[in-house]
Amino acid sequence: MATKTTVTKAKAAQPAEKKAAQIIEKNSKKQAGNLDGTADDKDLTVEERLSALYQLQKIVSQIDEIKTLRGDLPLEVQDLEDEVVGLNTRLTKFTHEIKEINATIGQKKHEIEESRVKIEKYKTQQENVRNNREYDNLSKEIEYQSLEIELSEKRIREFTAEKERRDVELNSANELLKERKLDLKVKKNELDEIVTETKHEEEQLRNKVKELETKIEPRLLSAFKRIRKNARNGLAIVTVQRDACGGCFNKIPAQSQLDICQHKKIIVCEYCGRILIDQELANENESENE
Repeated sequence: MATKTTVTKAKAAQPAEKKAAQIIEKNSKKQAGNLDGTADDKDLTVEERLSALYQLQKIVSQIDEIKTLRGDLPLEVQDLEDEVVGLNTRLTKFTHEIKEINATIGQKKHEIEESRVKIEKYKTQQENVRNNREYDNLSKEIEYQSLEIELSEKRIREFTAEKERRDVELNSANELLKERKLDLKVKKNELDEIVTETKHEEEQLRNKVKELETKIEPRLLSAFKRIRKNARNGLAIVTVQRDACGGCFNKIPAQSQLDICQHKKIIVCEYCGRILIDQELANENESENE
């Protein structure tokens, strides 16, 4: 009773992989010639198709292993490159802001000099005034220019403090940029070494993938890629192991196992949606690859 309940729950929560696989099986009934090898343009039997898919799976799994060997290095290199670009942008911004602050400080100093010149001028004019009214007006101008000097000096102090903060941030960003560039150089060298070691092997494997893909009809190949994309371990075709699916390890019915061994049609796991192949045919392909 517990086994029936488990099967019912599994069927009720079919993942995307199973749906993709069901499309294969459904289409295989509608177009028997395409999957059973009776009307295929390439004249491939179901057994030959399964062999081609299994060989394709073995090769793409090897490519996956090469990518795993690189680990997170490609992502780390990309992150460091992005960080370096961001730091360079920040440095450009700080440099531009410091330049503007220096220009503003220079302008304020110039305004102070102009106000001092005016004050001296007004004081000289006060010595030659003809009445009290002119003297008072000149005194007001002197007072105004004195206030302008005080305000400019205050602004200079504020801008100088801001400039000092920007200088600290600029120096800090420069130090961080040097560290990140050094880290990037080290990570790139590590990645380049791994890529150099595996480049030739990966190219050969990718060429084999292209060659095998030409032997598999587009619809079946598309389904294979879709199942592989949704599978955690990237396996789209698996062997039957101890009467169970080699991908999800759920029990396979006896009739389905018989159909798999007879190679009359492509069978998929009703739980995970992976394409199933018998161990004997898989072993034959392993021997051929060796």
